[in-house]
Amino acid sequence: MTHGNAPVWHASAGLVARYADGSLAEPDAWSLELHLERCPGCAALVSRAVRATAAGAVLDDVREAVLGAAPARASRSAPDLASAPALSRTARLLWAAGPAVRGAWLPAVLLVAAGAMALAYGGGVPGTRALLLAVAPVVPVAGVALSYGPHADPLYEVAAAGPRGGLRLALTRTAAVLAVSVPLLTLTGLLLPASGAPAAAAWLLPGLALALGTLALASFVGCRAAAGVTAGGWLCAVGAPVPWAPGAEVTARLAEQLSRCLDGVAAQGGWAAAAVLSAGLLTLRRPAYDRLIPR
Repeated sequence: MTHGNAPVWHASAGLVARYADGSLAEPDAWSLELHLERCPGCAALVSRAVRATAAGAVLDDVREAVLGAAPARASRSAPDLASAPALSRTARLLWAAGPAVRGAWLPAVLLVAAGAMALAYGGGVPGTRALLLAVAPVVPVAGVALSYGPHADPLYEVAAAGPRGGLRLALTRTAAVLAVSVPLLTLTGLLLPASGAPAAAAWLLPGLALALGTLALASFVGCRAAAGVTAGGWLCAVGAPVPWAPGAEVTARLAEQLSRCLDGVAAQGGWAAAAVLSAGLLTLRRPAYDRLIPR
């Protein structure tokens, strides 16, 4: 069937059955889900097929629990059909962005940026850019740890088991974390006095490498443990000389260590290689994200 020049297709009974029992290939499942968002008829077929499986009783219990907890006035109010599609798209975007962008992580990032500006221009603390560059690469790592996993998402088991879950969802939420933290922290670094510290954008490749490394390691040990390893390793590397520095030279020593870690073609090339290797390992470990990572 065609509509204008665009072909219109509908899900066959076999396709629906394979989707309902979980045997449909992941790319085909994604394609079917995109189609269901625009085809109520096929959506009804899939809904009936899924309810006929063992998951049907669980879905009915969840639905009854949600409806029972909803305020009575909400059930009496007439739905705004005109705004429903837009609200649905907004809800999907907010859910895909992840708990880190919606929760306490975002105010924490803003606090880091505002605190750096206050220290530099309000408190007259020298070397504030060095302090920001030391913290900046672990901010995305913390966002990744807070975005994916049973500790962060009450619907984690449902999301991880679906075709839109797994690594795809983890990468979507990581991209949302980077989209918030990269421009905000880089702009803050540009506004701070250099004081011998590396350039404001020097942390970008390390931040990307640490985020990808966290995702790759999370396939073995879970998000929180992986974030602790990568963030802790970075902070130990850049802060190693600081405890032995005199009080007045702490930020100067930190700036020197950051220059060793971030400045120059060799350092940035090393971080680029680390990002590529982490991405390769993450690709190899992708099937691990199709199973529930318990930690």
